[in-house]
Amino acid sequence: MLFGIMTDMNTVRYGILGCGMMGKEHIRNIQLIEGARVSAIADPDPAMQAENKACVPEARFCHTLEELLSVDDMDALLIASPNYQHAEQLLHIVSATQLPVLVEKPLCTQLEDVPRLMSAFETYAAPVWVAMEYRYMPPVQKLRQSLTEGTVGNLQMLSIIEHRFPFLEKVNDWNRFNRFSGGTLVEKCCHYFDLMRLLVPSVPTRVYASGAADHNHQSEIYDGVIPDIIDNAYAIVDFAGGERAMLELCMFAEGSRYQESVIALGPQAKVQCDIPGPTRFWPESLGASPQPRLVVSPRNPAGPIETPVPVPEALLAAGDHNGSTFFQHQLFVEAVRAHREHPRSDGGSNLENPHSPLNSGVEVSVLDGLRAVVLGIAAQQSIRSGQAVNMAPDGLSFH
Repeated sequence: MLFGIMTDMNTVRYGILGCGMMGKEHIRNIQLIEGARVSAIADPDPAMQAENKACVPEARFCHTLEELLSVDDMDALLIASPNYQHAEQLLHIVSATQLPVLVEKPLCTQLEDVPRLMSAFETYAAPVWVAMEYRYMPPVQKLRQSLTEGTVGNLQMLSIIEHRFPFLEKVNDWNRFNRFSGGTLVEKCCHYFDLMRLLVPSVPTRVYASGAADHNHQSEIYDGVIPDIIDNAYAIVDFAGGERAMLELCMFAEGSRYQESVIALGPQAKVQCDIPGPTRFWPESLGASPQPRLVVSPRNPAGPIETPVPVPEALLAAGDHNGSTFFQHQLFVEAVRAHREHPRSDGGSNLENPHSPLNSGVEVSVLDGLRAVVLGIAAQQSIRSGQAVNMAPDGLSFH
């Protein structure tokens, strides 16, 4: 399954737009997948181009999206550019091609882009997969399986805790400002709002959040301006079925043993998965990095049952997301091959229809990606206003 490159008609050839830190992680994981290769890369930054030429010397290198789309040797597009560029790049792709797309979260950073993307992709027949890697972390998969098996009974409460390091440096420091990133609760926490929607069997009705920029990046100045991204927050989401979910974020807690914990509670049990941060950040003086785990704590008989959830070392070395980027690409490659064998050419206006192009052939659809973004934007709005925000029933707007 791992390693090796096929050169027959079954090969999926990627064109990649944007090859900074996350783009490189995608490249390393694509190189581990049998029957997948990177055919072309577009990035305007000379330093990024030089680094990626060393990693993928056989790829064609471009400077713009337009130049990338002119390459014939591609079966799918991967977008890993800065957040604020995603919406316009996606709209251009829709107008210029019908290639399958894997796009990094968030799909967009502004609420006004949501209906534009909905309209654009309603008749786009190729698969469009939103890169919500956290779904595919092995411990999260185990927790999800436990919930499906009814371990907790009816899920009542869901808590997601992330205690981690500050934002890393990105090209031109775009991730230091809300206007480029969408804000912390959009930029990275849309992952967690996506998990909430995935795990809770209901729809969000209300969001309340409190957060601030208290410690990180406050001594940095860019063009005379101090960064405004928040570094800690709580966000509470109420659901129509009476369930509640909470996010606890702290980005000055890199000393933690585990970076993320997802905790699900119901009348029968508590189920928790714990996920360590990137292996490369674990202090060597402390020995081996922690192993992910699933802990099931039934009420009767009471007591926790702990199970390790190991991840192959090759996958940990290929990225910072606990192997999930690899598993995501495995599934995306399957979706591209399925589309190649049975392409869809019909449009669809029923957005909730699983066969609509907005959902077709993927596990994380355009709708999923937009709904996670809108929850993040609503949470950012709640922080600014100090008021709870009511979500629209379709999850695509709020008031």
